[in-house]
Amino acid sequence: MPRAKNKAASHRSRRKFIKLAKGYWGARSKVWTIAKHHIEKGLLHAYRDRRLKKRAFRSLWIVRINAAARQEGTTYSRLMNDLKKQNIAINRKVLADLAMNHPAVFAAIVRKVAG
Repeated sequence: MPRAKNKAASHRSRRKFIKLAKGYWGARSKVWTIAKHHIEKGLLHAYRDRRLKKRAFRSLWIVRINAAARQEGTTYSRLMNDLKKQNIAINRKVLADLAMNHPAVFAAIVRKVAG
């Protein structure tokens, strides 16, 4: 007697992968084995790059804070050290936003911690 392969579940799984491959070019969206390979690879890159995005944004915030701090006569490292010494807990995301969109507020913070 032949082995049962659960065709319904296999078909459902394949349909799901082909649906994920929608928009891929050529055989990547049509052929099961090729689509499966490229979907898995795409999901792997998505997982990795969600973590790399956090790294990239943090470095962007640091560059922005440093540029604004230098306009105020200090550096990024001195500013962050002074903030820690004064126990002022403002994260880099907020500081970068203040530096870009509200330079007067950022300048006031720099004067407060430096003075």
